[in-house]
Amino acid sequence: MKDRVENFFVTLYRGSKSVWRKYHFLVPPRLWKKYIKLLLGIRPMDHFYDPMDKKDYQAWIEEKDAEGIEKKVALKYKPLISVVIPVYNADPKFLRECLDSVLAQSYKNFEICLADDASTSVETKAVLKEYEKNKKIKIVYRKKNGHISKATNSALKLAKGEFVALMDNDDVIPTDALYEVVKVLNQDKKIDMIYTDEDKLDEEGNRCYPNFKPDYAPDTFMSVNYISHLGVLRRSIINKIGGFREGFEGAQDYDLYLRFFEQTDRIYHIPKILYRWRMTEGSTAKNISKKDYALERGKKALEDALKRRKIKGKVNIAKNCPYYIVDYAVTGNPKATIIIPTRDMAEVTEMCLKSVFEKTTYKNYEVILVNNGSEKQETFDLFNKYQKKYKNFRVLDANFEFNYSRLNNYAAKESKSDYIVLLNNDIEVIDPDWLTKMLGYAEQKHVGAVGAKLLYPNDTVQHSGVVLGVGVASHLYCGIQRDVVAWCGQLAVPQNYSAITGACLVVSRKKWNEVGGLEEDLKVAYNDIDFNIKLLEKGYYNVCLANVELYHHESISRGSDTSGEKKVRFDTEQEYMWNKWEKQLRNDAFLNSNLTRKTASYLLDRKDKGKENK
Repeated sequence: MKDRVENFFVTLYRGSKSVWRKYHFLVPPRLWKKYIKLLLGIRPMDHFYDPMDKKDYQAWIEEKDAEGIEKKVALKYKPLISVVIPVYNADPKFLRECLDSVLAQSYKNFEICLADDASTSVETKAVLKEYEKNKKIKIVYRKKNGHISKATNSALKLAKGEFVALMDNDDVIPTDALYEVVKVLNQDKKIDMIYTDEDKLDEEGNRCYPNFKPDYAPDTFMSVNYISHLGVLRRSIINKIGGFREGFEGAQDYDLYLRFFEQTDRIYHIPKILYRWRMTEGSTAKNISKKDYALERGKKALEDALKRRKIKGKVNIAKNCPYYIVDYAVTGNPKATIIIPTRDMAEVTEMCLKSVFEKTTYKNYEVILVNNGSEKQETFDLFNKYQKKYKNFRVLDANFEFNYSRLNNYAAKESKSDYIVLLNNDIEVIDPDWLTKMLGYAEQKHVGAVGAKLLYPNDTVQHSGVVLGVGVASHLYCGIQRDVVAWCGQLAVPQNYSAITGACLVVSRKKWNEVGGLEEDLKVAYNDIDFNIKLLEKGYYNVCLANVELYHHESISRGSDTSGEKKVRFDTEQEYMWNKWEKQLRNDAFLNSNLTRKTASYLLDRKDKGKENK
């Protein structure tokens, strides 16, 4: 009985939040039946699969399998692919399964290059001798154990393929893995690396714990090697960078990829699970924390990458997860302009100002408070107080109809600083280094807009990145507890997203001007999303620093958009976004296409549950 009551209130809470975000409680009649069913006992999760739940994931696999096999296309370009596998005392059963999975590939122009790293297991060597008879298999037997980097380099020396596919000696790939890779290469021969989604095999051989990855995301990759397997790389570039490096064992792939990406940006992601990573006792696949040395060597690989790229910064291992936080040093002492629009609400605005001035450790900034028609004496008293107290504070009167975009554009034009910081007047600084860390990222050539993790006062997440196509756009993990790590550290370490909220956003003035600031046709909603997409279209990457936290007392200073003129404007601005950016909204590069668009979370759709993307 207790569980049923708890489920009812969880359903009521989540359902109310969903109905508010999607419809502002004005639910279309055609959807009444759906929400009535929810309240009568069908939990929200009945519409989704949780990929981290083994039973749910298996059910999703069965649904996908029931859809049938895609019809194969003819391949004109058929490059040789060298599947490179280092071997050391591999379990004979798993080694056989690994080799058999490659030999069973529907794409036939491949070779298998094995390097036995002086295995002491008679059974392992017996399997190798057996498979050595196959003409597609080449094997080198090392006389001295050199660990995985040396062993893989020995296997690489056998390779003749235009591309190299990297595998571990106990993992497997599905029958069409190499075909899917070559199919992409037939569409674009200039691609230098292809990576795929992956899952794991537990001790019983059951598939579990899938990794549904985003497209290439350089800042996410500097936080975590989310790419991992299956990776297929152009061999000429591997040779150019010298293959694998000794001293990085445990993070040898991470180090290789970091150096590889310095040579090319022609990287392609296939959102299909084409690699199965074996979970064995003590393996990284089962628990990376069991290999602390791997974390340290990953840190070393990142530090080396910064040196090679001549970028000043510090790499730290995150406190609550096995990932990394790169803090970039701010070059010189650039000036930042913090723009805060306000209309009265003196108490809220002072909370924001007090936290900025008293807690921010970065000192070369000014605050422009954009006064949009304030009327109360207490507000003007606040203005006078801060003008007298701080030389880097000024009030800019903007006595025109409220238009968030125009207010910020106006203030940006009135300032001459190197960086522009958009800040809502209901933001409260809690991390003293917030501006230093955000400026460090905003300074990077490839970075567009920089955001931070924003928390509700009850320490749940309000913002930690925005995904497109859920409605127009939605905050990922909204309402989740502050200390949750989430997939690949999305709530703990820096990650790339298509957009971040304008409630706290840092961008260089050069890039601000390059895209023309905020779109003034969007007076209230989605101007920040539009701005972020414009940066994406210029080739920049937007990033959210989940390690930088501020409080967002959301909705204190804003009214509702559910009725009258506000509702009409809200609907108009939604329509504007779909008309202008439909392709981008339906194809978020940083949200895997397998994941649901019905809610902003790491979930999979169940079959025949309706489609509500717009």
